Amino acid sequence: MGAAAFSGSAAATFVFGGGKAVARAPVIAQPIANDTKKLVLDLAERPAALPCFDGKTLPLWTFEEGSLYPIVRMKLGERLDTQYANHLPRAGEYVSLHWHGLRIPNDQDGVPFMTQKPVEPGSSGTYSFVPPDTGSFFFHTHCNTDEHFGRGLVGALIVEGDEIEPSDAEYVLMMKDWRLSPEGTFLPFSTDAGAAKAGTSGTVRSVNGEKTAVFKVPSSANVRIRFYNVDPTRISEIGFEDGEAAIIAIDGNGLDPLPLVSWRMGPAMRIDILLRTAPEGGKVRLVDFFAKEPVVLAEFVSEGPAKRSGAFVPTPLKVMPFPNVDVGNAQIIPFIFSATATGEALSEFAKSDVEIGSLCLTKRTFWAINKQAWSSMDHRDLGPPLAVLKSGQSYIFDLQNTTPHSHPIHIHGHTFEVMSSSMRHVQPHRADTILLRPNERVQAGIVGGQPGKWMFHCHIIDHQETGMMGYIEVA
Repeated sequence: MGAAAFSGSAAATFVFGGGKAVARAPVIAQPIANDTKKLVLDLAERPAALPCFDGKTLPLWTFEEGSLYPIVRMKLGERLDTQYANHLPRAGEYVSLHWHGLRIPNDQDGVPFMTQKPVEPGSSGTYSFVPPDTGSFFFHTHCNTDEHFGRGLVGALIVEGDEIEPSDAEYVLMMKDWRLSPEGTFLPFSTDAGAAKAGTSGTVRSVNGEKTAVFKVPSSANVRIRFYNVDPTRISEIGFEDGEAAIIAIDGNGLDPLPLVSWRMGPAMRIDILLRTAPEGGKVRLVDFFAKEPVVLAEFVSEGPAKRSGAFVPTPLKVMPFPNVDVGNAQIIPFIFSATATGEALSEFAKSDVEIGSLCLTKRTFWAINKQAWSSMDHRDLGPPLAVLKSGQSYIFDLQNTTPHSHPIHIHGHTFEVMSSSMRHVQPHRADTILLRPNERVQAGIVGGQPGKWMFHCHIIDHQETGMMGYIEVA
């Protein structure tokens, strides 16, 4: 199952039911604000009884009081000034915040020991930047990430200003599993058996903290759904049992509306969906078809008078003016994602004026990129980059998965143009995370962005923390 994706940079015509999308040239998004948005985050333990916990209270770690996943909305052109405090309850629990999918300056990227000194418990830090793109992004810590994701420490960042025709309503869905014992306590967030294979799986599924999220929606309406996979491990095949729907953005990047049959998503991937809801009294169900038995993730129950009566003809979003990949002059750089011998121990770290927290690293090494495993490196002595790019120059990343497991490959501070696959038909589209299927080879164009060291890794967190991570240097 799956669907092809079409570039947002080319006009196209698609048929949706009885309606025909009108071919049109892309509309470029422009800044719609120039003021500053203030964001205050307090990372702390907050016990909560989510609906998916069946009445049990667990010690979650969250960014703010009263909400599981904060949803931060801002407008294209606004500056985001963030102040964050680390009140996590464990000594040595350093934090930094990574702004996933944003092409921002390297010193704002939030990678501990690489782009900044992490913030220790009892201390605070700041970020200040202007997001250059519209879209559905998110933020999370980049140290002890398995546990932080596992306890709920993630938030959505939405940059508005991409709609040509406003939707009738909008909903944000955050899909995440929880690793709970039958007694209602957290299980280990990572295991060797899981990390060496597909990743350590959760035991309880959820969307927005519920086993099946239910939304009351306007009838016969076009509603926008921002769907996030913020699980550390799970791969899903997202689709609707009934109703017409179209993908209008991938990882926040607008594209010509693509009829949604199903869409395979790994951790950290996002899609924006335009859904025509059911008539009054009806419902549409969002389903994960990748599981052995289809799992209903959410229901959209229609109420009230109909908003629309015509055929479903989705309007594309505005797009961003990304630099074009000069394919004819692009250097091809191979990246081979492979398994390694297990059990390789890290060498002892030398002392420094910044104490390296043991929770940022692991002594297990199961994975590598170009035969180089991240966990065999000292954070201060990074070792060589996987590649060195020149800012403004075009490259083609030849991504080769030589393993029997899938790997969602994410690059910081850049956006790929997905070009081709050895296993499936792919029309070009932009994404910051590419799901490599087992033994698949994908070619993706990229233009060197802002100078700095940019992380490049699998976003199955078990794989990231056991070797499948490195960095790209842009000069």
